[in-house]
Amino acid sequence: MSMQIVNPGLLTTVQDKGRFGFQRQGVIVSGAMDTFALRAANVLVGNEENAAALEVTLMGAVIRFEADSLISVCGGNLSPAIEGEPVPLWRPLLIREGSTLEFGPCRWGARAYLAVAGGIDVPPVMHSRSTYLRAEIGGHEGRALKADDWLGFGQLSETAAGYLKARQAALRARKWLAAEWFMGNEALPAYAKEPVIRVIRGREYDAFTEESQTAFVTRTFRITPQSDRMGYRLQGETLAFKESLETLSEAVSFGTVQVPPEGNPIVLMADRQTIGGYPRIAQVITADLPVLAQAKPGDSIRFAEVSLQEAEELYIRKELEFERLTRAIKLYLKAR
Repeated sequence: MSMQIVNPGLLTTVQDKGRFGFQRQGVIVSGAMDTFALRAANVLVGNEENAAALEVTLMGAVIRFEADSLISVCGGNLSPAIEGEPVPLWRPLLIREGSTLEFGPCRWGARAYLAVAGGIDVPPVMHSRSTYLRAEIGGHEGRALKADDWLGFGQLSETAAGYLKARQAALRARKWLAAEWFMGNEALPAYAKEPVIRVIRGREYDAFTEESQTAFVTRTFRITPQSDRMGYRLQGETLAFKESLETLSEAVSFGTVQVPPEGNPIVLMADRQTIGGYPRIAQVITADLPVLAQAKPGDSIRFAEVSLQEAEELYIRKELEFERLTRAIKLYLKAR
């Protein structure tokens, strides 16, 4: 089983949860920007949550399926349609052999995730199938997808194979079918048009003036066009230090908020470097990284401070909710 990239759109890459364990050698984690949407898309089609999927950015991808397939689309609403008919997000979809899935205008969010039963079968590099564009490793030949690329699928799980087989006769009558059940809004992160992103204080928080500390959590920041998978450059209230500050380069992570000398914050994202030398005013909590990942250039965001304990409790709660959700989805798929 395989699919053909008819049009890659603005930027479409193969991603999983990332390349862990090699940062001390200078190899970045990379991986999906919105890991919740990636994980959800995978479990909806009976995959392990870390299976490779497509990350479609903002607009335009067109994909043709060679065989009847079980798929799902999660994350940003990029107007997905099969043979011109709009299809729903956050639920399993069956697409008939020879049919085309097309992503149109961006209605909300920045990135959609397309998972296929069996996962996208590309060679793992350092235990991950994620594409790291700058180093040209992982994914499909270490690059963004191009027109006429072909991607194969891995082995379908028993659950996915049974679900697909039970519905193939009904699929003969039309181009696609959607499951009657889906992931409701209450199961999703707090996605919003102008999100409030929760943070804990960074290592150098006390090096900033009181006015800057207050401005950081009370003023609105805009994501500039100079933003990408490596980091979001923000424009808004200029943040100032109490005095001239020089720091050593230290480890950074997804969601670290650095402030260079000119005072405009940078939020490090999935393709961040392994170390950084700019002062760190804050760290985005793990629970809100998917929300931030769906913001795009031109969008506005605000920050709100929480304690480390609150951040940990939110993370644990979200993981427990996702575990329960995964169990429920497996039961629905098996019920057929």
